[in-house]
Amino acid sequence: MPDMQEVEVVVAHRECATLRVGDVFLKIDADQARTDTEVEAMALAPVPTPEVLWRRPPALALAALPGRPLGRLGEPSTAPPAAWAAAGAAVRRLHEAPLPPWPGKSPDRLASDLDRECAWLLANDVLPADLVTRNRRIAEGVLRPWTPVFVHGDLQLAHVFVDGDEVTGVIDWTEAGRGDALFDLAILTLGHEAHLGDVIAGYGADVDLDVIRAWWSLRCLLAIRWLVGHGFDPAAPGCEIDVLKARM
Repeated sequence: MPDMQEVEVVVAHRECATLRVGDVFLKIDADQARTDTEVEAMALAPVPTPEVLWRRPPALALAALPGRPLGRLGEPSTAPPAAWAAAGAAVRRLHEAPLPPWPGKSPDRLASDLDRECAWLLANDVLPADLVTRNRRIAEGVLRPWTPVFVHGDLQLAHVFVDGDEVTGVIDWTEAGRGDALFDLAILTLGHEAHLGDVIAGYGADVDLDVIRAWWSLRCLLAIRWLVGHGFDPAAPGCEIDVLKARM
């Protein structure tokens, strides 16, 4: 029999799944609005993105990117400082691009989300009250007016691929839209605070570090219920709960 390529399950939960077969990633999502956003955002973004091979709802086929992820939450990154700086420069190009035609979350919407998730964390004894209270107070630092830019919206370091000190592509654009520039920078460095300076150097603009730290807290507080409900462990070493504890 000829050699058969294996099917690798990259990620799978109740909302969507991503499979890899050779050099093709197959994304299956029941919510076609998310896929619409991803395809349009990749077409608009002034940074490298995966090639769209074909689309047959609910599936989207994308070509694999060269290189490897910048890193992963909860694991040390082996990428050199120059690669982190290159990621910062790519984010700056995205933020300087024309705004996408669809909106993003407002500070009022985020405030409502923060109220809801903190209440859930406390009512279900998921986290100690002092940990929630402290991080909520920090997180409220993001609830201020900002000038919207084109944001990726879920710029985890695992979504940025590099080869040496070059960014070869950025994946997973389903949350792209208009938003706060510092949100992308915060998500990129979540759990990897030591590389924040490299990213900012590549970004090439003054940023408010207190707001970036506020986004770290807000992101983790909002994510925990979703992560637990979809089979992920926010209590794993270096992950969301450890990020919250670091703010104490």
